[in-house]
Amino acid sequence: QVQLEESGGGLVQPGGSLRLSCAASGSFSSINAMGWYRQAPGKERELVAAATYDGNTNYADSVKGRFTISRDNPKNTVYLEMNSLKPEDTAVYYCNAIMARRYITGLFTYWGQGTQVTVSS
Repeated sequence: QVQLEESGGGLVQPGGSLRLSCAASGSFSSINAMGWYRQAPGKERELVAAATYDGNTNYADSVKGRFTISRDNPKNTVYLEMNSLKPEDTAVYYCNAIMARRYITGLFTYWGQGTQVTVSS
């Protein structure tokens, strides 16, 4: 079993900041990549930011310069620092991890349950 536990969502005013955290636990041998996706009402889920084990990162154009993703590999945790938040950042944010499992060949994708981020005055 693998679990991704998210925390840090909430309500913030435009221009404010939030920090999301996601900790992975369970039976896995390594985490190749961890990241954050978001889904706003009526829209498809989209990539926000992702980070590989060795520190390479990728961001959606809409969040470049405002959001920062980071990983704490010993803690199997990924963070998303969100600054200068805009109403259009309002969405459910989902943690994502691509992992190798013990005794099982291949890579597997796991999702957290999601955390709501609302940007509103």
